[in-house]
Amino acid sequence: MAHTCKTCGAVAEDPGHLCAPSAETSTCSYCGKNAPHVKHYCKDKMEDLKYVCEGCGRLATSADLVCKPSKVPA
Repeated sequence: MAHTCKTCGAVAEDPGHLCAPSAETSTCSYCGKNAPHVKHYCKDKMEDLKYVCEGCGRLATSADLVCKPSKVPA
């Protein structure tokens, strides 16, 4: 199911790839907690964030999880 950003009109398969995703909840693949996709960064994930998407600003643990990956400055 595709999601559309209410701010810029971008379309993505995952709502976390949008600059203004909805507050729908999903299950975290790291900790299993059901939380809003846009806000949830569990402790273990925070320690592993290494990439940021230059398109939407999403943070990720690996480059394949974002559209336009760039290494997070150390």
